[in-house]
Amino acid sequence: MSRVSMYDRPWLVLWVTCVGAFMSPLDFSAVSVALPDMGHSVHLSFSEALWVQAGYLLTYTLALVPAGRIADQWGRLQVWRVGVALFAATSLITGVSMNATWLVIARSLQGVGAGILTGTAVALVSTVFAPQQRGRAIGFNVTAVYLGLSTGPLIGGLLVSGLGWRWVFFINVPVAAAALLVSRRLVDPERRRGRPQLDWPGALVLALALGTLLIPLIFGAEWGWSSNEVIGLFCVSIVSFVAFAFIERNVRAPVLDLGLFRRSRLFAAANAAALLNYTAMFGSLALTAIALQVVSGRSPIATGTILIFQPAIMMCISPFAGRLSDRIGSRLLCTTGMVSVAVGLGVLSTMPTSLPISRIIPAMCFVGVGMAMFSSPNMSSAMNAAPSDALGVAGGVLTLMRSLGQSMSIAILGAITAAHLGAEGGRVILGGHVSVISGAAYMDGYRIAMAVAAGIALAGAVVSLTRGGRAAGTGSMISVATAPASVAEGGLP
Repeated sequence: MSRVSMYDRPWLVLWVTCVGAFMSPLDFSAVSVALPDMGHSVHLSFSEALWVQAGYLLTYTLALVPAGRIADQWGRLQVWRVGVALFAATSLITGVSMNATWLVIARSLQGVGAGILTGTAVALVSTVFAPQQRGRAIGFNVTAVYLGLSTGPLIGGLLVSGLGWRWVFFINVPVAAAALLVSRRLVDPERRRGRPQLDWPGALVLALALGTLLIPLIFGAEWGWSSNEVIGLFCVSIVSFVAFAFIERNVRAPVLDLGLFRRSRLFAAANAAALLNYTAMFGSLALTAIALQVVSGRSPIATGTILIFQPAIMMCISPFAGRLSDRIGSRLLCTTGMVSVAVGLGVLSTMPTSLPISRIIPAMCFVGVGMAMFSSPNMSSAMNAAPSDALGVAGGVLTLMRSLGQSMSIAILGAITAAHLGAEGGRVILGGHVSVISGAAYMDGYRIAMAVAAGIALAGAVVSLTRGGRAAGTGSMISVATAPASVAEGGLP
């Protein structure tokens, strides 16, 4: 098999990274469907079932920035391969789990692999495509993420029904192996030898800060938002973030150069907008799914059919939005997209208890169009604003914003909705079994939550306006100037 520089085959790089971008969200959403069978098989308690997902999300988030930093030093293609191999190996270990402890630990290790391959994918694509081509390329990468999220429940359901829950994990192994096999043709000419240098104090303090933020966000509904555990962890998180900022300003090679935010208004605004975007949008899908099943009594299949409109639109429009951003920049597209998300959430905030399809589907379409207009242009603009030697960290930070936004969305919007349901309301949001609840009470909280989400989306639109005009980071341009001509021309394979 002949081997070629990854700069000479940018579209091959894109397609193999899309495999990883598809696998991670697919696995997360498919496991949600498989949890009941998993729980019965290995005797999971409700808290252990939460940790199956929480452990994955936690380690996934913690791996993003350090993986990006190591990739910048060691070679992005090499680190991506490590992530794919680790994801495949831990998927196999998870699939053969015999008890709850084994399952939770293996699932947490799987999250590390997912974080590495996801966090480095955007950086890898940004490395081989010129700035004027990145929007289109990243649009395809974003489409793979949405495809994984939208097809996960269906694929998970089919695997569980036909082969058993273990195949939700086993299926990752041949897919990952195929991606690694294809990527063997690619050579990273900038791969560095030796041990990468990492700011371990900064990395550990960042892990503490993120961990003590995510755990109460995930478990706050079960523990109680005013409990000592939740308040204490939030306090530790705040102190840890302050300590992290101090450490990073006083080390030679920080795990996250905070100057990225100070030096580029575009990079700072793009990340802030991403955090607000996912905080506004992500929880709305889960809460609407609960409303359709718990309040109006629709079946899971009918619910999935209704909700698939949003990710389907996102998949169709994202590549075109990314390509358009290559021509006109990201400011108009991202701002308009956030306004469209706010309109869709505003429609949901006025939803009657009967939940008519004639109101839900248009609302989902507005949110889907807005997300497609926002995601790939926003990601492309942030990567263009980052220096060429920090693309791995920049990609990790962007993915971190998405992960934090998703967690905050479930926590904030879920808490608002559950507040009207009494002591056991949180279990409805977390997927636990409770006695029959009042549909009217749920909808009261749901409407308030969607109104708050619409307000967050409008705040994101305002932040998007502050990003300034179209710009490309000088570091990114240097990367293109020193790469082969095929990269600068955005050549096809």
